[in-house]
Amino acid sequence: MSQIHLLSDHLINQIAAGEVIERPANALKEIIENSLDAGASHIDIKLEAGGIKRLCVTDDGQGMSESDIPLALHRHATSKIGSLEDLEKVVSMGFRGEGLASIASVSRLTLTSRTADANHATQIYAEDGRLSPIKAAAHAAGTTVEAVELFFNTPARRQFLKSAGTEFAHCRTMVERLAMAHPDVAFDLQHNGKDIISLPAQSLFERCTAIMGTDFAAASLNVDESMNTMRVYGLIGKPTFMQGKSSQQYIFVNQRFVRDKIILHAVKQAYNDVLHQALTPAFVLFLTLPPTEVDANVHPTKSEVRFRQSQAVHQLIFHALNKCLAATNAAQTESVSQPATVLADIMQKQPADVQQLFATSENKSNLQKTPAPYQRSHTPLQRNLSLRESQAALNTYAQLYKQEPSTTDNSIAANFESEADSELVMWEQARGVAIASTTQQTTVNDTDIPPLGYAIAQLLDIYILAQAEEALILVDMHATAERVNYEKMKQQRDATGKVSSQTLLIPVRFQASNEEVATAEDYSITLREYGLDIQIENNQQLVVHSVPAMLIKSDIQRLVQQVLADMITIGSSDVVKERENRILSTLACHGSVRAGRRLTLPEMNALLRDMEKTERANQCNHGRPTWVKLRLQDLDALFLRGQ
Repeated sequence: MSQIHLLSDHLINQIAAGEVIERPANALKEIIENSLDAGASHIDIKLEAGGIKRLCVTDDGQGMSESDIPLALHRHATSKIGSLEDLEKVVSMGFRGEGLASIASVSRLTLTSRTADANHATQIYAEDGRLSPIKAAAHAAGTTVEAVELFFNTPARRQFLKSAGTEFAHCRTMVERLAMAHPDVAFDLQHNGKDIISLPAQSLFERCTAIMGTDFAAASLNVDESMNTMRVYGLIGKPTFMQGKSSQQYIFVNQRFVRDKIILHAVKQAYNDVLHQALTPAFVLFLTLPPTEVDANVHPTKSEVRFRQSQAVHQLIFHALNKCLAATNAAQTESVSQPATVLADIMQKQPADVQQLFATSENKSNLQKTPAPYQRSHTPLQRNLSLRESQAALNTYAQLYKQEPSTTDNSIAANFESEADSELVMWEQARGVAIASTTQQTTVNDTDIPPLGYAIAQLLDIYILAQAEEALILVDMHATAERVNYEKMKQQRDATGKVSSQTLLIPVRFQASNEEVATAEDYSITLREYGLDIQIENNQQLVVHSVPAMLIKSDIQRLVQQVLADMITIGSSDVVKERENRILSTLACHGSVRAGRRLTLPEMNALLRDMEKTERANQCNHGRPTWVKLRLQDLDALFLRGQ
């Protein structure tokens, strides 16, 4: 008696449903992708009990003809591919033709559709995989798919579902991903009769703001770079945007949401120099490339892809983000995007008696009305400036703020200016301070004020206070000096164009895997460029003869294994450079201005000018902001001026 037998189509569909339809969110994804492939401009979604009890999607796409509707619920029936050549260059969201058939095998499904030129719609009902005869129905041009009681006939699968709230959260996340990838399509989402999401057709930035929030939009940087036939564009969060979570990371390849380790590695590497390793960046990235360069048919849910040229993809992503993040200095972007919001959050966390002092008439009634007890404040102490500091300060401000008369007609202003200048000269002569030459005086106009303005004081020997155009600038002098010195050290190292290596007195030997041995042989020339001279012994051991001079005291075996691991994955490695950067970062930290050191005004202004010329100067080597800009309106709001 034969022990091998063919499975029934119904059982095959249920097995396929186990791979494709893990939970209601997966069923929702398959249906919405069909709507997008049909050219829908508006998609309406209604859920009950997290999609377990009822899931209904209506679109205004091209619809299906009466003869196509029964075929849509059969396995491997599709209008999107017809040959292997079509599969290799597929651009549609769905293409296998098993989504609707799998859903119909584990639910009570009703499919209603009508084309624009049809007199009426056509409807078909499926329960437990059995199809009913088609019938006429009333429906606008488009399609509606309704799935009721998901997994009603597979109780073992249904018991693995979570609560209705959890399943709805997964459904909402799925809708947001698809809406993010198609901002030109309107989406409406209802749950248990309540409107949850209503997104009109809009621009990409507006769609990102609606889904990611205004905080991300305010703290985002625009990315758009191309290389040959590939293009990456989107928004990335500033390094000082600390709210980044893995749920705020969106990667789309040809408008398909994916989780790809190559792209994630490139993003992490780009942020490595400006973000603490414990923090996660937030981003929305779109990668477009020819469909023949990417294989989307490598995962049952199409959530992973495989690139034909993974190294080129990694290089494009890294350089695009690295270029964008390198421009985060005072002359390009602000360090903290919404300092007024940060101040408001700080105020909300203060005790009620502190909030009482700053409460408006609208919210005073909600706070306690007992005034705070009087306490004598400490009298601030001000030390006398030394002669050198006084001279430097006077010379600085005599040059910065002493203006020449702009016209000869305004005689009153000219006379006043000359009197003020003569008084300043007399005051300087009486104190033995060198007089700045009039030929060195610089006229300072509004357009000449640099982005970070001019220093006016040092606060508690930690912060520099500077005045810019209608703004107050607060600078963390140690964090700033740390970044400036770090970037200078990197430029000095990169100027040579190669990594200096040092020969080991005693070579390091270690047992290696077959992949590591093969990679060391294939990339031997590249490894020498990294300063690593590696030889192979007995096809099982790697012998390291030289390493980068800066990493001579590191764990050599671990270093080589990390480099080879990157070579295996993406065909290149930046482990050596990253480790050298850590050492340079430590040197820059210890060699920078420390908190507690008193700076003169020229020293403060010199540091501000260095910040404006330094890449990535908006954050220190650990990702902390280096400066904050408080505009005049922010300060007015803090002191309730005009309210």
